[in-house]
Amino acid sequence: MLTRNSPDLVVVGAGVVGAACAFYAAGCGLSVTVIDRGPVAGGTTGAGEGNLLVSDKEPGPELELALLSTQLWQKLAELLPPQVEYEAKGGLVVASDAARMDALRTFAAAQNRAGVTAHEIPADRLNDLEPYLAPGPAGGFHYPQDAQVQPALAAAHLLRASGACLRLGEEVTGILTGAHDEVRGVRTTAGDLHTPYVVNAAGAWGGELARLAGVDLPVRPRRGFVLVTEPLPRVVRHKVYAADYVADVASGSAALQTSAVVEGTPAGPVLIGASRERVGFDRTLSTEALRRLAAQATALFPVLAQVRAIRTYAGFRPYLPDHLPAIGPDPQVPGLLHACGHEGAGIGLAPATGLLIARLLTGPEPPLDIAPFAPGRFLTTV
Repeated sequence: MLTRNSPDLVVVGAGVVGAACAFYAAGCGLSVTVIDRGPVAGGTTGAGEGNLLVSDKEPGPELELALLSTQLWQKLAELLPPQVEYEAKGGLVVASDAARMDALRTFAAAQNRAGVTAHEIPADRLNDLEPYLAPGPAGGFHYPQDAQVQPALAAAHLLRASGACLRLGEEVTGILTGAHDEVRGVRTTAGDLHTPYVVNAAGAWGGELARLAGVDLPVRPRRGFVLVTEPLPRVVRHKVYAADYVADVASGSAALQTSAVVEGTPAGPVLIGASRERVGFDRTLSTEALRRLAAQATALFPVLAQVRAIRTYAGFRPYLPDHLPAIGPDPQVPGLLHACGHEGAGIGLAPATGLLIARLLTGPEPPLDIAPFAPGRFLTTV
């Protein structure tokens, strides 16, 4: 039974996607409670680099979502404190040879037509943007819309700004439903909480949460590692990666893939990603993944060969088979909405996801077509 102490909405997951859902829902006048079995940003968000990318997305629904999020992140950067380390640094994608440069040129032209700003950089001008970049690339493209945040701090400050009630260290063990399978609340390790709406923002564990409601959402974890160097002067100015990274992101392979993304941070360390492989929730350190990342990073920036890596961390990207997130109402359980499956793009796509969820709950027309993200495209009863 709903009471005056029951929130309008419960968001399960205190990562950046859950935080964005809470922020925009609260901004539409809803009372929100966010529940997580761990700390804020204790899952995928806390193991991310903070990438806010348009450069790696081909024209289509995900790029539309990313372009909307780019605008929203710019507005959030003015609202949130500087500790979130929003940095509109831009991205630089480099091609190792003429054939890859031709492919990158075709890719960027299609992105331009879809609203992405991309400037071709000839080989002899690459060092104007990145003085320490290795010689030899055939050219590249500069993407000024690419940016970065400190993901854990961004999630924390979004939650604070939302005013949501935060319940940490409390695991959701069941979804309460009524006579017509409609959501009536959640069951947690601390008791029942009644609400008419639940948002599944559980990231890589989104499939497990969906199963509590009796539906099958095929979210699978895709493990990735990040190398962190000792603090340095700003030797890497942009977010830099080889053109092969785009193909790796779009791949559905379960095998280990690595394609270095190298970037400096305001605090000094250089972050080196990204690897991906489907090994379940196995956190075992992969020396092969780290070896490949280090080799690829030093191939791009030889200066890093003399730099110490001081730590590494692993995370699980929430992978869905068609590489698009699930955003919107569950077709079988009224009152359950999904906001998960963003793979490695969740930090960048979080604001647009949160805004879409808020609009779906409160009535104004969503700012873009949500049909490609509809959970019903692969949900089945379990």
